Amino acid sequence: MKNIMIKNSWIYGFLFLSLLLLGSCSSDDSTGSGPISVDAVYLQDVNSSVPDRQVEFARLGQLIRLEGSGFEGLRRVYINGFQTSFNPVYVSDTSMLIRVSQDTPTIEAEEELRNTIRLVKDGSETTIDFEIRSSAPTISRVSNTLPKAGEEITVYGSGLIEVTKVIFPGNVEVSSGITYDEEDGEFFTVTVPEGVSASGGSLYVETANGAAYSPAYFNVQDGIILDFDGNGVLGEFGNTIRQEQLESAPIGENNRSQGNYVAMRPEGVSSFEPGKNRLSEVFTSGTESWRSQFTPFIPASTPLEEVGFQFDIYVPEAWAGSGFLKILLINNFNGGEWTGGVYNYVPWIVDGEIEPFQTDGWTTVTIPLTDFYLFSDGADYTFEDVLQYRESATYKNFGMFFENSDIRLSDVTGTATDVEFPSMETSVQVYTDNWRIVSLETPIVTDFPDEE
Repeated sequence: MKNIMIKNSWIYGFLFLSLLLLGSCSSDDSTGSGPISVDAVYLQDVNSSVPDRQVEFARLGQLIRLEGSGFEGLRRVYINGFQTSFNPVYVSDTSMLIRVSQDTPTIEAEEELRNTIRLVKDGSETTIDFEIRSSAPTISRVSNTLPKAGEEITVYGSGLIEVTKVIFPGNVEVSSGITYDEEDGEFFTVTVPEGVSASGGSLYVETANGAAYSPAYFNVQDGIILDFDGNGVLGEFGNTIRQEQLESAPIGENNRSQGNYVAMRPEGVSSFEPGKNRLSEVFTSGTESWRSQFTPFIPASTPLEEVGFQFDIYVPEAWAGSGFLKILLINNFNGGEWTGGVYNYVPWIVDGEIEPFQTDGWTTVTIPLTDFYLFSDGADYTFEDVLQYRESATYKNFGMFFENSDIRLSDVTGTATDVEFPSMETSVQVYTDNWRIVSLETPIVTDFPDEE
């Protein structure tokens, strides 16, 4: 597919260049001082089913073609008042290509310049009305993907300006009480309504910049591995945390605890020693079948980057400098590993630096299954590979350890560095709940209905 896209790009580029050069050679205006006229604007997208489409708007970063007359001799182009560079090679008397700069102002442009394209040459210029939109909005994270009705969630991303509507799984619409980041459009908040589908799916949002979907991981109750309240079976063997050690007192602000949950530092353990692994552990019974439970809504052939593990976490006091959660696909590890079917969750290391991690309430952690070290080498894995890995294991228990050993930054980032974080005694309390497998597939939103 990649080779086909590259080939198409060369083909379309060659055709556009040929047409432009032909138009330039046939121009009767040798001085380039005649009037400018723009008859139409076309969006150039070789990856689209309509690669040369007449449009009434364009977004930041998009390539457009202006069709008309009198372009020869063009000196400057202003889009929303922003001087935009162009390559004169791609200018003929009847056509020109120009990319809308990501630096072009949109809603912050001066009102009289907003949604305009101004073309200037010696002795002549023209301005046309043409809508310029910001880049399409995106959703990168949802603060809690398994909240109760009436709780507020925060949705993070980009371009989330003037959010007017949120549609939850089950086609439950909310169009009031939505607050958003007016300055940067990096988040909005909304209260979860009653009636959201238990099968879950994507959030759909409408904004001033267009529409966007979240990954299909919201309220996926069918994906629960273990919620400590009857969905899934807690394994009780060896040194694992038992049912009677679970906690149930309501905790957390805004997003509150839901029934039973597990304290990764069990009651009676005041602190964890440094340089130790497998200090506490909690597992499923190992009798669960991921194939029968999950493949009805996540086919085994699904690319693995579109499948994730989610859990809810509550950390009431700052966690920094020591300790991590080891998440295990099977029960075949002794602690301390940074390879194999595990993933080590270290939220207090951000961009190679220590940044204290703390939550006001319960928040959702999403880990693509391709982050588990066994599947992180970039190969084309599918969900089937994970299913077979678990099915071939002697001990099929899924679980977590709390570990408190030294951490090499290279193990966290996968890049060469000598930086280490020596472990220290810690009394941090980390609570987890609602372990689940979810789809990370994100529906595509297009500006053009014929491409949906």
